[in-house]
Amino acid sequence: MKATSCKVHSLLPLTEHVYQVLLKPEQAVSFEAGQYLNFVMSDDDKRPFSIASAPKDELIELQIGAFGADSWAMQVIDHIKANDVVTVEVAAGVAQLKTNSERPIILLAGGTGFSYIKSILADLVERKFDKPVLVYWGLREPSACYQLDQTQALVDSLTKGQFTPVVETADEQWQGSVGKVHEPLLNDVTCLADYDIYMAGRFDMVGFLQTKFIEHGGIKEHMYGDAFAFI
Repeated sequence: MKATSCKVHSLLPLTEHVYQVLLKPEQAVSFEAGQYLNFVMSDDDKRPFSIASAPKDELIELQIGAFGADSWAMQVIDHIKANDVVTVEVAAGVAQLKTNSERPIILLAGGTGFSYIKSILADLVERKFDKPVLVYWGLREPSACYQLDQTQALVDSLTKGQFTPVVETADEQWQGSVGKVHEPLLNDVTCLADYDIYMAGRFDMVGFLQTKFIEHGGIKEHMYGDAFAFI
């Protein structure tokens, strides 16, 4: 991985607990959609975050969920607030978009795991991918939602795109799906054998979904996510 200094372009709260970080590398960086970087706090403290931007983008986007005043992620946010220039290592991961595959695609994420699938989605739009792309994003409640309109616009740019945000607990204003993120997927697709499936979120969720999807015809070798290295 290559260490790169980046100017902090912006730090924006997307929700009460999620921050968007935009970084401008001081030299050219190269990564593939679906990879991650290490945010360098010190020589002995490097913290991984999925890259939310597409490889062609000028700025590197991170989406950091930070809960608690001195949490692991909030320490990174505080570091960004205190510094105009930060250091990252780009890039790592083995769950990037498989550009040689012509199979239809499912992108599924929970919470800020959305960073991972957003990068892939944006790259698919750039590549003018013309096979079905089904996007499912699970969140706890409507107040945890962000970038829904932006995501819908990306999906609408595809020839055969579908976007389904899902919340576990809805309020009166919510018009979308309610439940677990995989439930509408299994209603939409009876057999998953034909799909490449990209997943991100809590490791326990990804492990559960891998088993569940195999039960519905999914092929293990066509499921991708860096979480699989830890479960």
